[in-house]
Amino acid sequence: MSAALEAALEQFEGLYPETIELSLGRIEDLLETLGRPQDKLPPTIHVAGTNGKGSTCAYLRAMAEEAGLNVHVYTSPHLVRFNERIRLAGELVTDAALVDWLDRVHAALEGRPITRFEATTATALLAFSEVPADLLILEVGLGGRFDATNVINNPALSVITPVDFDHKQFLGSDLAKIAGEKAGIIKPGRPVVSAIQARVCGDVIRDRAEALGAPLTALRMEDIEKVPERVALPGTHQRYNAALAGLAMRTLAHPKISDAAIWQGAQSAVWPARMQRLADGPLTALANGAEVWLDGGHNPHAATAIAELLREMGGRTVMVTAMIASKDHGGFFHAFKGAAEAVYTIPNAPGHAGADPDELAETARTFLPRAEAFDSLEAALAAATKTQPDRILIGGSLYLAGEVLEKNQELPV
Repeated sequence: MSAALEAALEQFEGLYPETIELSLGRIEDLLETLGRPQDKLPPTIHVAGTNGKGSTCAYLRAMAEEAGLNVHVYTSPHLVRFNERIRLAGELVTDAALVDWLDRVHAALEGRPITRFEATTATALLAFSEVPADLLILEVGLGGRFDATNVINNPALSVITPVDFDHKQFLGSDLAKIAGEKAGIIKPGRPVVSAIQARVCGDVIRDRAEALGAPLTALRMEDIEKVPERVALPGTHQRYNAALAGLAMRTLAHPKISDAAIWQGAQSAVWPARMQRLADGPLTALANGAEVWLDGGHNPHAATAIAELLREMGGRTVMVTAMIASKDHGGFFHAFKGAAEAVYTIPNAPGHAGADPDELAETARTFLPRAEAFDSLEAALAAATKTQPDRILIGGSLYLAGEVLEKNQELPV
């Protein structure tokens, strides 16, 4: 990031509330001061869930753009540059424009407490309200009911991707309650589309939709069977995400969005760090010809989908892994039992509450034949390369994924 953008973001750090609880009060007060930009947005698709949110958003964007629409997109977290979070009518926001919007939001706060995510979400909504577009795709950051994005009162459509355990420190460990938080984006009378869910989650989502008079359409296996055999992002789970996006687009019923645009979008979507095979670069040069793959999945549900794909690919896989300390490390590594033969653990990207590599390795040994801890990405990659695998999978954290992309000079665009 430019020095000006770093400074514009840092000005919010001194405003953090003493207790960061999930709430909409702070951002609603700020948006009121800014003139309620959330009421001046293009038709909005609001996307919540545990896994597949980002991929589903990528498919939605590709489908809409194949139909010729100008699309805003808000996603989080970013991988390398903060600008990745805000896409304005198809293009990443520029540093100069972003600094201006951030400064306006900071001035409107007048010293009131705010979290950085709330402040930057308000910034994105302000930008989206002032730049014309045909559609806005808005991804929830955490949960749904009290997420800063949940200030949209009249979305064109709400979408709920598969719900599972994650962010237990905020959302708890009761799956029905987690589903209730995700279902908090459903609005009275507004249509909602849901992925195939565990029964308890599906029941919660259905009950919430019925209580609000929100027409609910649930993904079915026949919807998935309509999806092309090969979609843009690899893995069976990505066909499910493409099917969910396609169902959402048909439910949206925009006059320009045809079935042809939907399936062209399913085959052209781009979403970095989701089973992405890395190109030739400074980092992959260390792998001595082995394929290097990258995935930011960091919970058991995501790990299960990745491991399934590895089994389909065949051959020998070793892993280089870093994780956030609060994640379910055991559940993550258990998914790779029989799919990977070794894992080399490392510290997470600087500035994040990473798990200790030695503790990660100890947990991994319960499920995988071999696990060793290293102090750097490069050292772990060298050790992995010496085993002469068919592929090396780097993953476990989106923060690690960002570090990898930057070091391999593959910046998301």
